[in-house]
Amino acid sequence: MKNHHSGGQRPQSKKSQTTLLEVKEQEELMKFLIAQLPHKNRNNIKSLLKKRQVLVDGKAITQFNHLLKPGQKVAFENAPAPIARQMRGVVVVHEDKDLIVVNKNAGLLTIATDKERRETVYSILSNYVKDQDKDNKIFIVHRLDRETSGLMLFAKNKEMKELLQESWKKTIAERSYLAVIDGKLDPSEGTYRSYLFESKVFKVHSTQDPDKGQPAVTHYSTLKSNDEYSLLKVNLETGRKNQIRVHLQDLKHAIIGDKKYGSTSNPIGRLGLHAWVLAFKHPLTGKNMRFETSIPGSFLKLF
Repeated sequence: MKNHHSGGQRPQSKKSQTTLLEVKEQEELMKFLIAQLPHKNRNNIKSLLKKRQVLVDGKAITQFNHLLKPGQKVAFENAPAPIARQMRGVVVVHEDKDLIVVNKNAGLLTIATDKERRETVYSILSNYVKDQDKDNKIFIVHRLDRETSGLMLFAKNKEMKELLQESWKKTIAERSYLAVIDGKLDPSEGTYRSYLFESKVFKVHSTQDPDKGQPAVTHYSTLKSNDEYSLLKVNLETGRKNQIRVHLQDLKHAIIGDKKYGSTSNPIGRLGLHAWVLAFKHPLTGKNMRFETSIPGSFLKLF
């Protein structure tokens, strides 16, 4: 007999699955798993969810706060789902029915350009949501430069994309970046303002002439420094393309590894810029969401 399985389900081979647990009362998946798997800690369980190894009634679930109903069956796959193995460079930090927050590695483009067709955050996530249901889609809300790592927010439907883009300024409570620069800033904190415009060769330039570009405001403070480098926390008031990179060049302390904007050093083999904190008000539930990633190890080892 053929095994029909739809959208997010996977054909079940008895060999690949272990324990089958029955849900007795309504509760969040994480709580249920912690109680049922005393030999595993929270991180082990998060890893199982991330790798799509937890199945509820045969369907892979990644959200730890997924609500279980009495009578449902929870099973585990011994091996990570194929899609979880393919998501190189992208980790899903949060997902609900309307939006998805990911942490991306440096070196990944947000979306393909005319010149660039290789794997992007958009194509990886597109496959990821289509694996759950072939009609699912992903929508870009904002971008990160290819060489920047860190947190990004995507919408899972057109309504959410529009809601986020229309109310971006009001919705986003905090966007903090970490930047490693050459040398020390004096004063160690401050705000820099200029007007940015893009040249024909896609390089962004800064000017103090308001007629020439779009206003850009960057707040910065020094978290750590030594004789060679400083680690800054940077907050954007305006999210212009390459804004942090250009403003730090203006301040005569370019970001390490940023040859395009004036850096001559490259101690970690990548651009020293990371989208560290993303906090926003969920446009539909009104809930305050806050995500913070750990400081990249390569940044810390310079101090």
